Amino acid sequence: MANFSELISGDIPVVIDFYADWCAPCRMMPPILKEVKNTKGAEIRILKIDVDKNPKLAAKYEIRNIPTLMIFRNGEPIWRKAGVAQAGEILAALPK
Repeated sequence: MANFSELISGDIPVVIDFYADWCAPCRMMPPILKEVKNTKGAEIRILKIDVDKNPKLAAKYEIRNIPTLMIFRNGEPIWRKAGVAQAGEILAALPK
């Protein structure tokens, strides 16, 4: 994977889904994120980060519950939610 800071540094908003394979609520997110991507297309990027495989990154962003969703723009977090989020909620949090 490319350097995380490079992935989130662009002007295009990046939706990050911090998850784990063993997490039942995390398995609810892929169809929701697909709906968000289908709505916004190339206007956003979506990344999934497995907290078990990336513990330092999870610690850096203080991920205590999963799923946790974050939106980054220009390298800065602009939105965060722990737990399952609906597509409309994610879309509303994206910069216009």
